[in-house]
Amino acid sequence: MERTPGCPFDPPPELAKLPPMARLDYPDGHAGWLATGYEAARAVLSDPRFSNRQELKHSAVRMTSQFGQNQPAPPGMFVTTDPPVHTRYRRLLTGQFTVRRMRLLEPRIEQITADHLDAMAAAGPPVDLVRAYALPIPSLVICELLGVPYEDHDFFQEQTARLVAIDEEGAPELAALVGYLGELVRRKRTEPGDDLISGLIGDLDDEELANLALVLLVAGHETTANMLGLGVFALLEHPEQRALFSGESTSAVEGAVEELMRWLSILHAGAPSRVALEDVEVAGELVRKGETVALSLPAINRDPSLFTDPDELRLDRAEARRHLAFGHGVHQCLGQQLARIEMRIGYRRLFERFPGLRLAVPASDVPLKERSGVYGVESLPVTW
Repeated sequence: MERTPGCPFDPPPELAKLPPMARLDYPDGHAGWLATGYEAARAVLSDPRFSNRQELKHSAVRMTSQFGQNQPAPPGMFVTTDPPVHTRYRRLLTGQFTVRRMRLLEPRIEQITADHLDAMAAAGPPVDLVRAYALPIPSLVICELLGVPYEDHDFFQEQTARLVAIDEEGAPELAALVGYLGELVRRKRTEPGDDLISGLIGDLDDEELANLALVLLVAGHETTANMLGLGVFALLEHPEQRALFSGESTSAVEGAVEELMRWLSILHAGAPSRVALEDVEVAGELVRKGETVALSLPAINRDPSLFTDPDELRLDRAEARRHLAFGHGVHQCLGQQLARIEMRIGYRRLFERFPGLRLAVPASDVPLKERSGVYGVESLPVTW
C-alpha cells in the first residue's frame, strides 16, 4: 500500500476500508493479521496472551535482510521480551524516566533549543530544518542523559538511520553501534559520570548495558527527530493551526502535540506487532496460537469510531490524548514524557522565534522517508 501522491500526511486510503482485524499474508508466507481498529489494538497490546518476543513473530514488512528474526533478543534488548525478563529491565529504568525527573530537564532542553535557534538565525535562510534543528536537539538531549559523547553523533545517527531502514541489511549497523556502546560502558566502569549508563553499572553486565543503551539511544532521537521534522512540515501546510503554539496556554500546546502525534503516527510500517501464545478472540475474530498480529498505527489513530472526522488535523481536539502513538500496556514507551517535553518546546520556540517560517521549496519537493520504519522527512528546506 502506498500513500496518495500529494497527501504526505495521510496513510494509504486502502487501510480505511479494512475491518478492525483483517487477514494478512506476510512476506514469508505466514498467515497472520493486521489490526486497524482502535479497540482491537488496545486488546492486543494489553493482553498477556500476546507475546512481544521477536523470535516468535513474523515481519509484516518485506525486509532486505532477515537479520535478528527467529532469534531471542540479546540480553538488555528489553523491548522485544516478555515479563519477567522485560519487567526486570523496565523496573531499573522507570526511576530514570519519571515525570518529575523529565521536568527537571526542561531548562536544559530550553537552552539547547535556544542555542539551535540562535545558530539558525545567524546562518540565515534558507536552512534544512532537519539538520539544523529537528535532529540535533533530541540527539543532544539523549546523549547527555545517557552519557554518550555528542561529538560522535554523526556516527550513531548514520548507523541508526540505516538500522531502521526497511531496505538495509541491519547486521553491520547493529554490530557497529553495540561495539561503540560496549567500549563506552567499559570506560564508564572505571570513570563513571552523572548519567544513566553510569547509574546502572552496578545492576547490569557490559552486554546488557550496551544493548539497553542502544535501545534508548535509537528510540531517544530517531522518533522525536522525525516527529519534529514532519510536524513542522504539517504545520507549515496548515498555517491556521499554528496559533496554538504562539499562545500563552501550556495545556493548549500540550494538546496540540498529542493531536500531531495522533494525526501523523510516524511508526507506520506494521509496528508494533504481537504473536498469540494461545487462541484469542479479538474484535470477533479468532487469532490462533502462533499467529502474528501487526498493528497499523496510522489507521488505528484515525479510527472514526473514536475520533470525529479523523482525517482532519485539529490541534484543539479533546480526544487526541487517547491515541496509541506511544503504544499501550506494559510496553508503552518509556521515554514518552521526555518526547512530549522536547516536542512542546521545539514547536513552540521555533514558531515564536520565526513567525514567518515557510517552506523554501514546493511541498511536493520535500523528500519523504517512506522506506524507513519511522516515517518523516529526509530534509525540510525552510526560510523566513
